[in-house]
Amino acid sequence: MVFSSRVTLVITGLLLLSACRSEPIQFHTLTPVSAATPPQGAEIRIESISVPPQVDRPQVVIRQGDSGVAILETQWWAASLVDELRSALADQLSSSNPRHSVSVRLDVQRFDSIPGQYALLDVKWRLRQSPASKSPLLTCRTVLQSPSGQGIDELVIAHQNNVRRLATVINQAADRGAADCPASQ
Repeated sequence: MVFSSRVTLVITGLLLLSACRSEPIQFHTLTPVSAATPPQGAEIRIESISVPPQVDRPQVVIRQGDSGVAILETQWWAASLVDELRSALADQLSSSNPRHSVSVRLDVQRFDSIPGQYALLDVKWRLRQSPASKSPLLTCRTVLQSPSGQGIDELVIAHQNNVRRLATVINQAADRGAADCPASQ
């Protein structure tokens, strides 16, 4: 009898422990895999990036319905969202436009994630060329939206696309000497 009750106790304990087991955490990045070697010579400086407090967390945050959000406890950014944006944008700017030395400041107004619909990046940005260029300071607002599939991986790829497109818009402004804001891509 004592042996049977100990076995029952051990089995019950193991069942309780397995019931408490959670899904593994998946980590995501805004920097896509790139086969190209970043060019040398350009200086891309990200002065600062701010993001809305609702998404300023390690977990991926998605919109639900018209007024709700969900914090996905098993879907995390590989770094803080600000650091993810900084490294992804620096990567895109340096690999796509090595001719310019620029300084950029970003103030993200919205960073919406809606699986099965779209990823949205609404950002005010300021571009300053190197002092030698004599180009004026340029302040612009760019809104980018990319379609997304149902999965979180597809949503992250849509956000990667938005960052790539933002880098293209910033590079267009740098190419034109920061005379006016380019149209969104």
